[in-house]
Amino acid sequence: MKPLLVLTTLGANHDAHEFANDLVEKRLAACVNIVPHIESVYRWRGNVEHEAEQLLLVKTIDDRLAALKDAIFATHPYEVPEIVVIEIDDIGDAYREWLITSVGG
Repeated sequence: MKPLLVLTTLGANHDAHEFANDLVEKRLAACVNIVPHIESVYRWRGNVEHEAEQLLLVKTIDDRLAALKDAIFATHPYEVPEIVVIEIDDIGDAYREWLITSVGG
């Protein structure tokens, strides 16, 4: 089982705590860090947009990734949610064991 870090963003006014809690309750994530008050600059439908957002750092494993993506797409308020997956190559043994156990692995 490969540990992963998944990044996604939510609008500043969206309830990130409820969103994160749902992922952890369903054992799709071992932990979700919420980084409030970020500013995103991006191109959308031909325009450069500026948006206040929250960044979510989701810790999971590769065995749970498909289900995690499904949950994000099902509940995310954006038409095109950000889902960036980063493989974790170097992780402490105790943290790795906790992460895997926490998502039911």
